[in-house]
Amino acid sequence: MNETYVTLQGWVGNEVDVRDVGDTQCASFRVGCTPRYLKGGDWVEGQTSWYTVNCWRGLGRNVADSVRKGDAVVVHGRVRVDVWEREDQQASVSWLVDATFVGHDLSKGTSAFARSTRAPVAEQALDEGVRELVHSYDPVGPRLDSDGNALPDPGREPAA
Repeated sequence: MNETYVTLQGWVGNEVDVRDVGDTQCASFRVGCTPRYLKGGDWVEGQTSWYTVNCWRGLGRNVADSVRKGDAVVVHGRVRVDVWEREDQQASVSWLVDATFVGHDLSKGTSAFARSTRAPVAEQALDEGVRELVHSYDPVGPRLDSDGNALPDPGREPAA
């Protein structure tokens, strides 16, 4: 795959917008990135580049609960360009990032982390054979041979 990934450091320019896309949720926000450089002994700000960041599924839910307008963020994801025509017939370009991860930029402030909870899997939904197989292995997982088959755990009796 020839996809381009970027890491952005910038400021959130709007409140997070959450929308349903089919059966999936997507949270979107804009990030402004303004370079600073030293010119003649003074720091000068360059032109701001704006990116639309799309966060899908669980990442989108967590971003909607955590990110606010004005927050300093770091975003990593797959970048793409959207070329479209404005009402005045002029071509316009938008930079879109499908985020892999988003976090607060701790070089600009502090943040507190709270682990999100996953919805519990209904016990009755698990097939009895699957439940026995899962519980027959160490919590770190089974040992596998080179073909991907489970090896017996030397310290444990196999599940009956």
